[in-house]
Amino acid sequence: MSKTFPQQRRIFLEIFSILLCVIFLLPIINLIREGLTSLGGGDIGLGPDGLKQIEGTFFLVLFSSLFGGTLGTVNGWLLANCRFKGRKYLRLAQLLPLATPAYLLSAILIDIGSIHGIRIHGMFWGILIMSLTTYPYVFLLSAESFAKCGQRQLEACRSLGIGPWNSFRRIALPMATPAIGAGIALMGMEVINELGAVQLLNIPSLSAGIVENWIIKGNPSGAIALAFIALLVVLVLVAYEKWLRKRSRRWTEGITGAESPAWVLKGFRATIAQALSVMPPLFTLGVPFYWAIINSDQLLQGFDIELVQLTFRSLMLGLIASGLTVLGAIFLSICSRWNKSKWMKSISFLSGLGYAIPGAVIALALLSFSGSVWNLPALILLLWGYSDRFLAVAKGGIDSAFERINPNIDEAAMSLGANWTGVLKTIHLPLLKGPLVVGSLLVFVDTIKELPLTFILRPFDFDTLSVRIFQYAGDERMGESIIPGLIVLLLGLLASIALMPSLDYKNKSI
Repeated sequence: MSKTFPQQRRIFLEIFSILLCVIFLLPIINLIREGLTSLGGGDIGLGPDGLKQIEGTFFLVLFSSLFGGTLGTVNGWLLANCRFKGRKYLRLAQLLPLATPAYLLSAILIDIGSIHGIRIHGMFWGILIMSLTTYPYVFLLSAESFAKCGQRQLEACRSLGIGPWNSFRRIALPMATPAIGAGIALMGMEVINELGAVQLLNIPSLSAGIVENWIIKGNPSGAIALAFIALLVVLVLVAYEKWLRKRSRRWTEGITGAESPAWVLKGFRATIAQALSVMPPLFTLGVPFYWAIINSDQLLQGFDIELVQLTFRSLMLGLIASGLTVLGAIFLSICSRWNKSKWMKSISFLSGLGYAIPGAVIALALLSFSGSVWNLPALILLLWGYSDRFLAVAKGGIDSAFERINPNIDEAAMSLGANWTGVLKTIHLPLLKGPLVVGSLLVFVDTIKELPLTFILRPFDFDTLSVRIFQYAGDERMGESIIPGLIVLLLGLLASIALMPSLDYKNKSI
């Protein structure tokens, strides 16, 4: 009876999880259906600038991945396996660039450039900005891999007098390649999703093309075609990232040893290591604060009742979206914990795909629900889009926390007569407090920073902080965007601080 009793009580949970998966996947399924219908009728085409937008996205992803991937890998090695003054704080600082949205940094650099007579425009600046704001993805995965893998091999190199860079090149880099590749895949997804930075810098891209075709040119077939291409590229990146993560785990599981060996850097080498580690966070945070200081005389220019409304609206959207998203993540995670079947794993994985899909693609997929028989209000679509896109953000931390809770605790509670809701309420939720708070905070901040989804799906005359910053930048009214920009930046810092405990790789020497 102890085996059938829990199963009887979990049927509702499994049905609800399947329903959640359908809700999260329905927009993409509908977009694919509309695209295939248009393709069958010969009404689909890339438009006059389609090839240029595909080419622009390709080069932006390629060179951002090369530069950002190199920066993240080098800093990952230095901060995981080398010791120098300030290393502990510099390692934490590597997450700070995630606080600055690419569109905000682009707008600020354009304004500073106009003050000093420098033209901030084009692919070079796009590559620089996207690299510096997304390289922490590579840093996180590579640093963890460097800290855990190849201890014996690295110790042998050290005993033979081989220096840190040769050890890095011969041993650590080949072993960390899967983790680095997974981080670069995540970078590529973020670059494809970016809308504000590419439009402000006048870089042709898929996200910008989708918005231009749908809203400006009134060419829905061109928007759908570009969305299809973006979706295809992202699915390839997701599959590649998932395969690399599995390969990385296999490498890690096959290696034993104690704490990773460390090389002490002194003098010139230590100075170089400190400079490489401090420059990215200093640039991404220092530039916005420098801009705010030199424009301090305009600080009150945008401080009015409308700013209060924008802030309140953004905060409420963030709170509602984080609540809905975390609730869905809990149900999917608990169901995956109790049902280890392949179909449940597939449902859990597919439900979290939204984070990889560009916001402009999700927005386009949801727009079809605003008409015809659905006729859903724009605000409902916006919250649906947020939940769809950020489910994986909340679910990842909850899944990891569940793995640390012994399943025997659940079975013991149920054998004593508790149902699944009682187990969730009395056992799981108290143990999941930390991951739930962090997941809610990350979704909250990501919602406030999100631009493509909000810009396309927002109701009429319903701007948010991110949309208003983008509009001010486009109208060259950057003085009015100082306070909104600082609010978004400070909220982003909260999310970065919340991620800092993830840098604990059980390396006790830190």
